[in-house]
Amino acid sequence: MPRHALPPQVLIPLIVACALFMEQVDATVIATSLPAIAADLKEDPVALKLALTSYLLSLAVFIPASGWAADRYGARTVFRSAIVIFTVGSILCGLSTSLADFVLYRIIQGMGGAMMVPVGRLVILRSVPKTELVSALAWLTIPALLGPVLGPPLGGFITTYFDWRLIFFINVPIGVLGVFLATRFIENVREEDVPPLDLKGLVLSGIGLAGLVFGFAVLGQELVPVWAALTVAGIGAAALWLYVRHARVTPHAVLDLNLLRHSSFRAGVVGGSLFRVGIGALPFLLPLMLQLSFGLSPFVSGLLTLAASAGALVMKFTAAPLLRRLGYKRVLLANAVVCAGFIAVNAAFTPFTPHWIIVMVLLVGGFLRSLQFTALNALSYAQVEPQEMSRATSFASVAQQVSLSCGVALAGFVLETLRAGRGEMTVTQGDFAVAFLVVAVVSVLSLAFFITLPKDAGAELTGRKPDLADPRSEVSPDH
Repeated sequence: MPRHALPPQVLIPLIVACALFMEQVDATVIATSLPAIAADLKEDPVALKLALTSYLLSLAVFIPASGWAADRYGARTVFRSAIVIFTVGSILCGLSTSLADFVLYRIIQGMGGAMMVPVGRLVILRSVPKTELVSALAWLTIPALLGPVLGPPLGGFITTYFDWRLIFFINVPIGVLGVFLATRFIENVREEDVPPLDLKGLVLSGIGLAGLVFGFAVLGQELVPVWAALTVAGIGAAALWLYVRHARVTPHAVLDLNLLRHSSFRAGVVGGSLFRVGIGALPFLLPLMLQLSFGLSPFVSGLLTLAASAGALVMKFTAAPLLRRLGYKRVLLANAVVCAGFIAVNAAFTPFTPHWIIVMVLLVGGFLRSLQFTALNALSYAQVEPQEMSRATSFASVAQQVSLSCGVALAGFVLETLRAGRGEMTVTQGDFAVAFLVVAVVSVLSLAFFITLPKDAGAELTGRKPDLADPRSEVSPDH
């Protein structure tokens, strides 16, 4: 009698999704409840933005070490420990009595989150055959997509009718379930020969990524002067430049730049980062436009934007057959242009646009963006060797986090610049339109990396044989 009824390509992603769901709900719930938290802690609501940026900083600093820790101590051990740290951080957030406490406990949450998702993805990559990888990653994202959908209304409901502290306690049962399932069904896969941790690289990458994430996160949000945000971002960029020099002469750098030699990884990470800049701006721009410019209530705004998440959920059931039939390169090229077009279409919305049109645009746009994400997430690992998987997941996770943050920062910077240029304190519909067009252009720039892929890119993931006649075939001499 089998230990479980579900196949590994379904069961393991769903277990990992417990962690991803918990993280996504937490991130969206807290944004809804910041004013109530600020009032209870007797702080300015703007100051509570530190709780958001501190979490991002913690992610950026600790993600690079996640792959090494998984190799050294075992993926299951690190994954379970990360869930425990995140859950304990959640409990402490619910018990905090001052802004300093709250920010510190959010950093602890970020330490857990930095290990949870990359190591969870590594568990999947090491447990599921490559031919089943697309389906496995699709199962992973189904519960995770529910987080952003449930977060805002759940946070608003708890804050309005109960107490904001309960928001952080809802992570406890999810965390307990995740630890139990990981212990029961996930093998503790680890590498036999693990090099020492690149401590110098970890410090340089931590300073660099923290500087960039914090600088871009506060740019255009009036938390600090623009010059201060740019200075911090500049320090981060300088530290990353030093890291690149360090990584070139270090055999086991914490962020392995040698992975970029794989054409599929390079396209998935670098091209995918450009694509995600535009996508990362949408959750920031859409609610603001619908509420500030259109005058809609937060509830109606949330109902409209729900369509994008619904479209993404539908795609998860059709991504694998579409990619098998059309191929990765064809999908990435065509879909990048179409997705950028759907981002740009938001610029044409006005307060008089019928809501059903907005819903249809967001529904189809979410469907297509989800296809692009599924393709990018799977293709990134098509050529990666088993012993490189931990470093690849760390690298990809860092790139995703930074690119999404840059999307929000870029959109905010455009709005702030246009508003300041008029000498006004409010943003207009025209400002939103320009911001949508700018981030759409950045997303379409990802074509420069997708077009260099061989035509049989991702053949390992679909079970098809690579075209050996193509000089850019995915099968290279080192494979």
